Amino acid sequence: MRRLGLFVTLEGIDRSGKSTQARLLAEALGHSALAVREPGGTELGERVRGLIKDPSTAPSPQAEALLFAAARSQLVSERVEPGLAEGLTVVCDRFLDSSLAYQGVARGLGVDAVRAINRFGIGDLAPDLTLLLDIDPLVAGRRAGEVDRFEAEGLRLQRKVRDAFRELARAEPGRWRIIEAGRDEALVHAEALELMKEALAASRSA
Repeated sequence: MRRLGLFVTLEGIDRSGKSTQARLLAEALGHSALAVREPGGTELGERVRGLIKDPSTAPSPQAEALLFAAARSQLVSERVEPGLAEGLTVVCDRFLDSSLAYQGVARGLGVDAVRAINRFGIGDLAPDLTLLLDIDPLVAGRRAGEVDRFEAEGLRLQRKVRDAFRELARAEPGRWRIIEAGRDEALVHAEALELMKEALAASRSA
């Protein structure tokens, strides 16, 4: 499919505010935006989401990576690519970078291995802009919310993932923008919206 729209992803550790900020960004653009989430966003993806996040399950790191890749492939073919082809700004709560950080680095599978697994399902699709909501895991852990299987693993995992995201951002500074996410929700949204508007303007003038 021909790509006309802008693909924006939000990344960060658990409880960094990604879901809230993704929703606010999509609402700010109205009908010209499509909000999706990972894993999920499709019937298949939501079923995989329930399985992956269930504290009673214990998939191996390899199985975990493959489940995420399967859900992502379905999301791309069913919603992301059609949305971009329509010229929409697709705002995605997590994408491939989450797998690179969680499974590639924190689980020790290797970034290149996880990237290869996903390439089969999503090809070369990459975000135009990635917003990293950076927050101290201790601060994030104090925020209210249901504890899933990943959060139950505690601060050690979240710290590894935070470091991994920062390294990914350093490797691709043209795509990533880091936002201090420990601030008031409205301040975070204002900065995120401004960065997204800048990316939209750049894409239209290209």
